[in-house]
Amino acid sequence: MAAVSITLLVGLFSLLAVGIWIGITLLLVGAGALYFFRDTPVAGLLSINVWNTLTSTDLVSLPLFILMGEILFRADLSGSLLRGIAPWVERLPGRLLHVNVLACTMFAAVSGSSAATTATVGRITVAELDKLGYDRRLVLGSLAGAGTLGFLIPPSIIMIVYGVLAQVSILDLFAAGIVPGLLLALCYVVYLGAVAIVRPQVTPPLARYSSWRERIAALRLIWPILTLMLAVLGSMYAGVASPTEAAALGVLSAAAICASQRTLTWANLRGALMSTVRTTSMLGLIVAAAGFLSTVLGYLGIPQAVASGVAELGLAPYQIIIALLAVYLVLGCFLDGVSMLVMTLPVTLPMITAAGFDRVWYGIFLVLAIEMAQVTPPVGFNLFVIEDLTGESIWRIATYTLPFFMIMVAFTLLTAVFPQIVTFLPALIASQ
Repeated sequence: MAAVSITLLVGLFSLLAVGIWIGITLLLVGAGALYFFRDTPVAGLLSINVWNTLTSTDLVSLPLFILMGEILFRADLSGSLLRGIAPWVERLPGRLLHVNVLACTMFAAVSGSSAATTATVGRITVAELDKLGYDRRLVLGSLAGAGTLGFLIPPSIIMIVYGVLAQVSILDLFAAGIVPGLLLALCYVVYLGAVAIVRPQVTPPLARYSSWRERIAALRLIWPILTLMLAVLGSMYAGVASPTEAAALGVLSAAAICASQRTLTWANLRGALMSTVRTTSMLGLIVAAAGFLSTVLGYLGIPQAVASGVAELGLAPYQIIIALLAVYLVLGCFLDGVSMLVMTLPVTLPMITAAGFDRVWYGIFLVLAIEMAQVTPPVGFNLFVIEDLTGESIWRIATYTLPFFMIMVAFTLLTAVFPQIVTFLPALIASQ
């Protein structure tokens, strides 16, 4: 079994090294494993498995949530968020440094994408905060760190992919991501406030504070996001819509918001649709290939062998978590989040289940690990987005992001020690 596993790993990384797409690589490795190590008809199993995976009802919500995010990405929401949030944070230590965190948190609740969240918020806030004289290191670091919330706060594209592959309720995953997402955002806010108290020079002096009338008036600028959050998340947790129906409602609401802001042009709509087709096609290929490879590995008995091997080592559950986190931190330097998920899940999920961890909790653990991959060079997507926005080098942005990366690591370990942070809200909703 060890020889088979090593052969598959060598084949997998060799194909990736020569530049073959991750979806095609997974299909080739799975087909090759069946051909050489099992007397099983490759074409029959492949066609049945791919059909079953891609026709999953849970997967229907994926293109809809992607389209919702693409429509909003082309709207003028970042400027509205900045002007709507700024009056409410100017009295806090750190003042407008908190805008990145709060704006990313709100946009994450209607986006589902880390890169889209970072790009949408950073498009306005970086230039504005630079112009006002805020510390550039904290501005870019907080944007990179908070942008990752696009994966953790529902609706999340990564959660949908995990739910389909791990056969876990997407609604439970969405519920499980809310509290960790808000707590992680709070950790960022506390850190920025603490830095501002210790080093007051990171924030410029403020000429005047906004009045309560100005604060109340600013709320009208963020009503579109709040309305969309209520429409999507509220309809799901009220039990009146499934994730797929909520996604469709989200698309209609996003289109209505853009129409009210006069940004729903034919050019924007065409761009959103084409981008959705490209992204959905890419993810569909990867999900189908990952499902096929998972089935092949099950035929070969590799997940069971790995789980048995780990059990024989006598590791405590938390030692397994620390080891997995270390593996994902290394993988995050070389692979994107979706690739990390689909490549490792067939092996790690049986291991985690055997160790007694909840599958919903493990989904959030994986999302947190993927968030870290978004800000680790040389392939951190959030770093690429900010590089494109600012012209700064990826390595310099990575140094600015390091404190927020360490907060993510510490928070992930905290959820392992106190899994109730993740599991209590889904359990509460289920009990209603």
